[in-house]
Amino acid sequence: MENKDRVTMDCRSKPEAKCSLMISGTENEVLEIAEYHVTTKHAFKKEPGLRDQLRSMLKHESLTR
Repeated sequence: MENKDRVTMDCRSKPEAKCSLMISGTENEVLEIAEYHVTTKHAFKKEPGLRDQLRSMLKHESLTR
């Protein structure tokens, strides 16, 4: 069996966002999509530190296959 790690980000963790989107994949994949999502749907500004802020919301999973 092979172990693979992935991360998730769930907008429902921030109820004020009124959003049900959940993203999963590698850390880089999730951060790229999450940055696009929050800047286009939640009016965040793309500025230094945004990815760090998003990174703090990631949840790590370990999958066994």
